[in-house]
Amino acid sequence: MSNPDAIIIGTGVIGAAIAFEMAKAGWKTLSLDRNAQVGHGSTAGSCAIIRMHYSTFDGTAFAWEGYHYWRDWAAYLGLPGGANLAQFRETGCLVMKTEANGHLEKHMQYSAELGCPFEEWTGKQVLERLPIYSLDSFAPAKRMDDPDFGKPSGARMSGAVYWPNGGYVTDPALSAQNLMEAARLHGAEVRTGAEVVEILQSESRVRGVRLASGEEIPSPVVINVAGPGSSILNRMAGVLEDMTIETRPLRQEVVYVPSPEGFDFEAQGTIVSDSDIACYVRPEHGNHILIGSEDPECDPHQWCEDDLHYDRDFTDQWTTQAMRYGQRVPSLGIPSKMRGVVDLYDVSTDWIPIYDKSSLPGFYMACGTSGNQYKNAPIAGKMMAALVEYCEGGVDHDAAPLQFTLPYVGRSIDVGFYSRKRPINEESSFSVLG
Repeated sequence: MSNPDAIIIGTGVIGAAIAFEMAKAGWKTLSLDRNAQVGHGSTAGSCAIIRMHYSTFDGTAFAWEGYHYWRDWAAYLGLPGGANLAQFRETGCLVMKTEANGHLEKHMQYSAELGCPFEEWTGKQVLERLPIYSLDSFAPAKRMDDPDFGKPSGARMSGAVYWPNGGYVTDPALSAQNLMEAARLHGAEVRTGAEVVEILQSESRVRGVRLASGEEIPSPVVINVAGPGSSILNRMAGVLEDMTIETRPLRQEVVYVPSPEGFDFEAQGTIVSDSDIACYVRPEHGNHILIGSEDPECDPHQWCEDDLHYDRDFTDQWTTQAMRYGQRVPSLGIPSKMRGVVDLYDVSTDWIPIYDKSSLPGFYMACGTSGNQYKNAPIAGKMMAALVEYCEGGVDHDAAPLQFTLPYVGRSIDVGFYSRKRPINEESSFSVLG
């Protein structure tokens, strides 16, 4: 495609969703990615959890809306029968009530307002679903070298809230590939192995991109969906000056351990978020448990200069996460061989994404997804397509932010919530929980 209407940089799940939604709306889109395959950046390393609970109303509304597209994945994509589709496993999502999350009062209030189903569970009900659990409290979360690590505080977990529609997608890279395949049906084009090295500008407007090969591709619209590489592109475009919210890559480790003997976590387990031990878990293929960190204060953040140069080996953080979960599951076996994923989050200042235009007309951003936006990809794609249409139609989104209606939920949200210029959102958890 020599003269696309829009260039989309990044073919992760959100970039692919934007391509799909814009192509459906009649845009000639060209997606570029320096990776060899669609979906093979940070999306491939995503835990791909679909959950509804957020600490802000807008976050909850967006996530509840997002669920409906995963539930009806085949219908949403419209691919021919027999296509190899990513699978959404609706296991439910259990969130332990703790002081740190305000015993989930806000989360339940927002879900109730939106008609999103949830159930309050007693400790007894938690143990009925997860008999391998101990309900001792260990808060605050600690590192293994803390002399009090593994010592119960004397308190007990009071219970949890269960969102029955939560779950996870079994193959996140495939989900991005599904979206791009669907986009192609509407005329979208994609080029992999194409690294952008310059954002072309003239007369105070974006004019396209230059690739590492030297090739220049003109376009009046460029959308930065480069995940952990997004901050480099924003710097290239010279749009950092008016941003109160910035993004940068953060290294993360995710742990795989076998389920305790006698319990089939893959079949009987659920997503669990547990801020008492600062871990979240989900079932993983082969009757394993995936364990991620909820970024407690005691875990040092491993910020990276860029998205190419970082340590891909496991560190003692792997063992810390496994041992923390071992507090909740005393029968957990911790293997000597470390298995899991080392990858990057694209973290914003307040861990809430930027879905916005920039100070350079024609240059847009869908970045700072902070490890918590995979689930929102389809609705983020729809919203970004609407935002580009709105701004290219001549409206100043900074002065009069787009009001976007969530089709399933029927609520209108102020897209200014995701502005690059917003004040830091103090309601955020400042963690992967968003």
